Amino acid sequence: MPPVSQLREQIAMRLSLNTQIFLGVLLGVLLGLLFAQLGTEATLSRHGLYVGGLVSTVFIDLLKMVLVPLVFTSIAVGVANLRLHQQMHRVWVATLGFFVVSMAAAMVLGLTACNLFEPGKGLNLAMFQTAMHGFDAKQMTLADFFSKFLHGLFVNPFAALAQGNVLAIVMFALFLGVALVLGGERYRTVLALLQEGLEITLRMVGWIMHLAPFGIMALLAQLVASQNTALLASLAKFVAVIVGTTLLHSVLVLPLMLYAVTRIKPLAFFRGAREALITAFATSSSSATLPVTLRCAEQHLHVKPDIAGFVIPLGATINMDGTALYEAAAALFIANLAGVELNAVQQLIVFCTAMIAAIGAPGIPSAGMVTMVMVLQSVGLPAEAIAILLPIDRILDTVRTMVNVQGDMIGSLIVQKLVAGDAARGTRSRTAN
Repeated sequence: MPPVSQLREQIAMRLSLNTQIFLGVLLGVLLGLLFAQLGTEATLSRHGLYVGGLVSTVFIDLLKMVLVPLVFTSIAVGVANLRLHQQMHRVWVATLGFFVVSMAAAMVLGLTACNLFEPGKGLNLAMFQTAMHGFDAKQMTLADFFSKFLHGLFVNPFAALAQGNVLAIVMFALFLGVALVLGGERYRTVLALLQEGLEITLRMVGWIMHLAPFGIMALLAQLVASQNTALLASLAKFVAVIVGTTLLHSVLVLPLMLYAVTRIKPLAFFRGAREALITAFATSSSSATLPVTLRCAEQHLHVKPDIAGFVIPLGATINMDGTALYEAAAALFIANLAGVELNAVQQLIVFCTAMIAAIGAPGIPSAGMVTMVMVLQSVGLPAEAIAILLPIDRILDTVRTMVNVQGDMIGSLIVQKLVAGDAARGTRSRTAN
């Protein structure tokens, strides 16, 4: 009979991370109900909540620790991998333009829905009151916001790295990435170093994720012990809002953008993209779906291989309509749970940060958790709130990944049309001359 340690390792290997987190969620809820039944002043409850507080604090602090290197290296490497060939110039300009517009439309939709339906409003979770003690609720005019925003973008990068100034770090990473593109082979050593830094950071994220089931269990035990079942109803309302707005973006906004530029009818697109959309829904991974997405785009939707081969792999990395919508809406949901009213300027900060988070996050589930912390912290919301979001994240991930993949295919069709139109106009201009 093998030793107990070997049995534990074998069981852990057989259980996926999602399964382990799910078990952590169940145990956390059960422990929270037990502590609530005994009373928070009981000896077992006090000791249990104290240990849970230590575990959850370490878990949240570890996520904060890797946030800055993850965002810096992923954005710098992502921009540097854009190839600056003359024949590709119009392609990548059109591609990035479409990605920004489609993600902005998704976030506007998500923020509007959360402002209308207000999921989580009125609960004022006690667990977050200490974390929100230093929340800065002062009003700021739009002019003041832009002045402070622009001033905060361009600062000493070393000071930004030390202070965790995420927006300044992102700006320096973008400049560095562009410089690496323009430098080409001259700076290949720097690019290789950054790529290795990204791989090392992702490896550390993988280590941290081994603690995720325990951290989530501890956070939920504290949450359930101090709250009532009204939270469950609020979560259901939030899930309905996210699924509804994400599907609305999928069946209305993106098809309208496609039809406006290419005159391709939505039904024709969905017939050609069906295999990729089903695969994305089943796998919850844009990267795993990539071969199917390319095949659908090239064979069924008739996108040229050179355009599909550029737009779709890039989109699988940085074009995240569903993710941007979810992270922006989740920030408003958490603000409602914490009893905080986010004004228009603070929601604009959430908008900008969610856009950056969606672009900068590598295509792994655990990195999405780290960037969610970034969005929450941009307006002073508690990072501990990911304990509420993680149990429902797997359900929502299937829908938003499907929309992410849909956006990549629609982007390839729109870019092909725009580039073909530019080429035709250029030809007519040269002929006229």
